[in-house]
Amino acid sequence: MDLQFEAIDEDRPGPKWRRVFDRHWHAYSRWFVRDGVRSRPTYFMSLKALRSHMPELLPTYEAIVEAAGGGDLEARFLSMWCPPFYVGGCSQAIVTGQEPALIRNYDYSPRLLEGTWLASRYNKRVVAVVDCLWGVLDGINEDGLAVSLSFGGRTAAGQGFGIPVVLRYVLEFASTTAEAVAMLQRIPVHMSYSIAVIDRQDNHATVYVNPDRPAEVVERRVSTNHQHGVEWARHAETTKSVEREAALEKSLAGSADVEKVLSGFLRPPVYQTSYGRGYGTLYTAVYRPLDASVELVWPGAVWRQSCAEFHDEVRIIRFNDGDSGGFAPTFKQGAVSS
Repeated sequence: MDLQFEAIDEDRPGPKWRRVFDRHWHAYSRWFVRDGVRSRPTYFMSLKALRSHMPELLPTYEAIVEAAGGGDLEARFLSMWCPPFYVGGCSQAIVTGQEPALIRNYDYSPRLLEGTWLASRYNKRVVAVVDCLWGVLDGINEDGLAVSLSFGGRTAAGQGFGIPVVLRYVLEFASTTAEAVAMLQRIPVHMSYSIAVIDRQDNHATVYVNPDRPAEVVERRVSTNHQHGVEWARHAETTKSVEREAALEKSLAGSADVEKVLSGFLRPPVYQTSYGRGYGTLYTAVYRPLDASVELVWPGAVWRQSCAEFHDEVRIIRFNDGDSGGFAPTFKQGAVSS
């Protein structure tokens, strides 16, 4: 199948963002109420949670809701307070030294990736791959702070925010790893994640966030889909979480060369092609804090943008299921959007 990645530069939520909303809202709204509309928190509960935990984000949230039309269901969804449970993959590694970097593979089903690469200036300049229309899967801000997420490999769920809105908050208001960690330690999340953080001064951290226990900062530069150990054996086995971790630890050992570490992300077992089962690598991202730049990488293609220079563009990536013997993904074509 073909997947569209669209790069959009829009300082505030406007017609470009609204076009993305219109494209995806039907699917998102069906997912959000899959257990019934009453299973989701009310608008007032969602607003209260934002006011309590991320009050600085409220003006941006209100602008997003207004751009979406101001409806009740839209406002509840966009708060990302207690969304439905969902599971992904991902591998990430922090490279330290003269050229600090954060590298990650995002592993998921091509049918479920939004494919929006958004450069905005809601509070500060942020470039991020977007989820849930304005949340962050991975991104960087003008101060050189980069963050990314990987599913923590636990079935625990609780009262908290979907992690993409938390990472949006981090990039909007933090400038350093220490500030980011402090935010991650106090904001409740509804599922388990490992968050990788690095800043321009090469300060870095991996933070395990969970709905049922306090956030924990660990001395790890690699994270896949388990935390201290495997807790969800079936998921870890299906996604090769342990094997991916071992391969990246080996790539990272004794090397501060970003390109050498990157090459490990583009090879099995870290690079996955089980797209039909929902565990294929959809893109590799390389964040470089020194110049606040990022590259999205596929076999044979590199797409570079930065906080200082970001261009609207559409690229189409073709994915074939590796389980069926296909080679995937491949860069198909590129076109400037109108």
